[in-house]
Amino acid sequence: MFDEDDLEGIRDGRRRWETDTLEPTLERHGERKDRFATVSNHEVDRLYTPEDVADLQYEEDLGFPGEPPYTRGPYPTMYRGRPWTMRQFAGFGTAEETNERFHYLIEEGQTGLSTAFDMPSLMGIDSDHRMSEGEVGKEGVAVDTLRDMEILFDGIDVGEVSTSFTINPSAPVIYAMYVALADQQGVPRDEIRGTLQNDMLKEFIAQKEWVIPPEPSLKVVTDTIEFAADETPKFHPVSISGYHIREAGSTAAQEAAFTLADGFAYVEDCLDRGLAVDKFAPLLSFFFNSHNSIFEEIAKFRAARRVYARIMEDRYDASAPESKRMKFHTQTAGQSLTAQQPLNNVVRVTIQALAAVLGGTQSLHTNSFDEALALPTEEAVRVALRTQQIIAEESGAADIVDPMGGSFAIEALTNEMEALILEYLAEIEEMGDGSIRDGVLEGIDRGYFHREIQDASYEYQRRVERGEEVVVGVNEYTIEEDTAPETLEIDETTRDRQLERLETVKVDRDDEAVDATLAALSSAISSGENVMPYVIDAVKAYATMGEIMQVFEDHHGAYQEELSPV
Repeated sequence: MFDEDDLEGIRDGRRRWETDTLEPTLERHGERKDRFATVSNHEVDRLYTPEDVADLQYEEDLGFPGEPPYTRGPYPTMYRGRPWTMRQFAGFGTAEETNERFHYLIEEGQTGLSTAFDMPSLMGIDSDHRMSEGEVGKEGVAVDTLRDMEILFDGIDVGEVSTSFTINPSAPVIYAMYVALADQQGVPRDEIRGTLQNDMLKEFIAQKEWVIPPEPSLKVVTDTIEFAADETPKFHPVSISGYHIREAGSTAAQEAAFTLADGFAYVEDCLDRGLAVDKFAPLLSFFFNSHNSIFEEIAKFRAARRVYARIMEDRYDASAPESKRMKFHTQTAGQSLTAQQPLNNVVRVTIQALAAVLGGTQSLHTNSFDEALALPTEEAVRVALRTQQIIAEESGAADIVDPMGGSFAIEALTNEMEALILEYLAEIEEMGDGSIRDGVLEGIDRGYFHREIQDASYEYQRRVERGEEVVVGVNEYTIEEDTAPETLEIDETTRDRQLERLETVKVDRDDEAVDATLAALSSAISSGENVMPYVIDAVKAYATMGEIMQVFEDHHGAYQEELSPV
């Protein structure tokens, strides 16, 4: 970008600035601290100049928006064409209550739905299971059968709305229910839009929600990808998620690297099955966290896009632009929210949301200020949604495509982030003897990811305790009085109402049909067939979530984590 004469002039100018301007100021006033670093403890320089990006090749490393390597954004017009999808996470109590919240959000201007499930649903057990007691409808909506899905989307045309489902071990069942609901509504399968999280590798790395072991879990994920490529080509069957890796305490570089490794593992599994990369790769989507260090986050998003585009082309022979174009959803950092002075969270979320927008996200969830205390109230949800709308409509951030592109600091940080990501990917590949998929599975078995995240999380907490990381309202600028707002209360009759509906469904359904579909699913698992058609048949017969997931557990056993010693 600059020739050697330009750089020499910049070096001379910097030396003069340091001597004539900087040093006298430092002698008189000093700086606030000896070391400046991001939330991930990545040190940043005082000043960046063209010398820091002297090796940057514009066309090769940046290019133009909508063109490889997509550093500057996956689409040429970005938000000048249309804003990112504002997809607020919602779900609590029974399907009726969440349906009401869905309608409220749509009326308030939300442009996509995102569904939160309760813990029994997430773990693939029914509301009447003994382990479900005390958890039904508490952290998300309870879904046991297709009847719950019908109520959840009552009055909502699934052909008109894009819906995200944050669920993993039992994701194929929820996907099957949504497909069955589309069939009921007369919506062609190839018209339904949305995203299924369905990222089981991330579960074994960070979030720790599972039913069956890693390898059969990977097979089921690949089944959903194969089925979606044929039947629901506008629906993303997996959202490869770094969000929970970051929430578990990883650094930004670990989040990006481990997420990309999981994504490439799915790619390799699909290729081994014989699927064409340019048929399934456009359906892959990603999900990232956006934390407080705004420039680090922007750099992370840009570097991840660049690494993904290059590896998809160079390693996996992807040729279609959509196969190399990383598309991702972002959620602001839940772990950054504080119960102390919760209104401060509005500011944190705004900074994090702005980082996601400046980094080029395709959809965004902004956390509510009261989420460190409980599920959000309607007021808190409205403020969170309005935060996005103000950024989109009032800030000007959506008016320029990649406004941070060309910043010496951003480009230098993007390069540094890329280098860290590639170091981790090389380490994972080495564990798999040349296969990223095998490296991920081996890393899970060894506890490699667990230890990397644990160490980063421990170091961050130590910095907070030493006061090196300031958390406003927690270890600085504290106040004594109670600042807790009113929180959402879950109706204590939720479980009773859900059990009553579940029992009614069981009484009304055709038990012979249920048994037949579950037996067919069992045979499909035994023979190695794609399980999705059989899961859809089962949910249409009103087999329950727990009944279907029990078939998988009967075949593969329940997974128990055993971390290898260091």
